[in-house]
Amino acid sequence: MPPAADTTASPRTEARPQTERPSTPSSGKHLVWLFAIAIAAAAFNLRPVVTSLGPLLDQVRADLGMNPTLAGLLTAVPSLCFGLFGFAAPSMARRIGPIAVITAGMGAITLGVLSRSFAGGTAVFLLLTALALAGVAVSNVLIPVVIKRYFPDKVGPMIGLYSMALSAGTALAAAVTVPMTSALGGDWRYGLGVWAGLAALALLLWLPVLLTKRERGERAGGAAAVRLPITRSRTAWAMACFFGLQATGAYVVMGWMPKIFQDAGVDKGTSGVLLAVTMVIGVPVSFVLPNLAARRGDQRLFVVVLAACGIAGYAGLALAPAGASWLWAVLVGLSNCAFPLVLTMIGLRARTAGGVAQLSAFAQGVGYLISIPGPILIGRIYQMTGEWYGPLGFLALLLVPQMLFGLRAAMARHIEDEAVHPVAQVKA
Repeated sequence: MPPAADTTASPRTEARPQTERPSTPSSGKHLVWLFAIAIAAAAFNLRPVVTSLGPLLDQVRADLGMNPTLAGLLTAVPSLCFGLFGFAAPSMARRIGPIAVITAGMGAITLGVLSRSFAGGTAVFLLLTALALAGVAVSNVLIPVVIKRYFPDKVGPMIGLYSMALSAGTALAAAVTVPMTSALGGDWRYGLGVWAGLAALALLLWLPVLLTKRERGERAGGAAAVRLPITRSRTAWAMACFFGLQATGAYVVMGWMPKIFQDAGVDKGTSGVLLAVTMVIGVPVSFVLPNLAARRGDQRLFVVVLAACGIAGYAGLALAPAGASWLWAVLVGLSNCAFPLVLTMIGLRARTAGGVAQLSAFAQGVGYLISIPGPILIGRIYQMTGEWYGPLGFLALLLVPQMLFGLRAAMARHIEDEAVHPVAQVKA
């Protein structure tokens, strides 16, 4: 669906790029379907790297000799990798094309997930986890770009498909990792390593797309036709802050929620299922929400509703974690649907695929860097107090600035209208 019309345009229009002409896939229906399936398969593999680890975190900690603070650092590694490698994604796409970068990303996930299962120490485990997360990071940034370029009239539905597949992969990894580990003999190494198989399948789906599209450098899907001084855009900064704060909550939940329930007396298997419920609720919502959001001029209503769900969920987890555990899991899961919302807004706040590439890299790069201290701080607070009141209160408090930044990012504006002095023109 095309971006909503901008109602706050600046009178200085001479430096604005024109809206990109639609570029619908032209190699036949079979390739279109293959492309859509490949996008869904890639999205499915973007979170098991993290959520398969949460239910087994105590076992991994004991085997590798991690203390709670170091375990908190482990939950912050995704944000660090997403921030650093996310910034590099547009430059890589300009050189070899976004499809090639995403394909390489699937390869990195496959290799990293498989190899870390053989890690003999914490440092090697962290390094190989970072390799897998590098593949996740570049795919995070560039899949919205590919959608904007190749499905310009279906941004909402395709972001919905992407978000739904991502939520499904997140939930499945959380739900089945513990029972699957038990079925494989109880060794966490097998429970984590088996997820490399699904990443390999995604890699196999992207290879024919790569060969068919034959992207080359600057012609690779409009990765950056116009370079914008994006730091001049208030919308871009608001988007980055909104992204960072929602990522803080999401990665704390993925890393620590099973432990929160286990400390309340919930068994390990059920705690993994509760984390899965948190993620499963995002599957239908992640498909419906982008479609609804793309039809509106702004998305402020969704920002407020999701923040309210999060505050209620964290309060319940703090006061009665085992009393209504399923309800708290659902509420926190709804709050985490800020992720598909912000992905949708990234696609709507820029006029072109090049603008989306720059906004996606900026919002995700800066946003994930903003989110780095959160999981570490949560682990430190828990280590000092031995209770979850402080960490959960901190998460609830963060939802207030998240909502304020989200309200600004959700306004119907385009970054090209706020950053009106492109610094370089690049021939496609």
